[in-house]
Amino acid sequence: MITRKKNTKLKEQEITWSERVVQVKRVTKVVKGGKKLSFRAVLVVGNENGQIGVGIGKASDVIGAVKKGVADAKKHAIQIPLTKSYSIPHTTEGISGAAKVIIKPSATGSGVIAGGSIRTVLELAGVKNILAKQLRSNNTLNNARAVLNALSSLKTFKETANNRNINVENLYSL
Repeated sequence: MITRKKNTKLKEQEITWSERVVQVKRVTKVVKGGKKLSFRAVLVVGNENGQIGVGIGKASDVIGAVKKGVADAKKHAIQIPLTKSYSIPHTTEGISGAAKVIIKPSATGSGVIAGGSIRTVLELAGVKNILAKQLRSNNTLNNARAVLNALSSLKTFKETANNRNINVENLYSL
């Protein structure tokens, strides 16, 4: 019998990921012997505390596509800054392909005002008060990636003040 030592080093806090399937598409490819059937799944994973990722998985069965999508989303996860009222620090725009989204912080208690895959991404990121609008495209995957692009461009007031070499108090008075 082989005994293994347990790792006694301090581990980082375990992240509990929530995952949601945004879209599952059946894809048919015509090959020499007939048609080959496969599935494409678009997934969003987040810890509802500022970490969010969007992934895509393709496989011959739905379960395999979902597993691949979860792995892809975790691999491409980003950390976003949230304010005390579970909103974002400032207005931002994101683009992916032909899709464009505009995201604005909202008053406390207003909820997530967004549609489609944008709502799913923002809810799993932990944002509770926000206003979002998708423009130019209805593509589910491109809209989800556009939201990720917009959220990755967010900066806190502290980061902006450090970049300008001024105090945070002076930033408000400008």
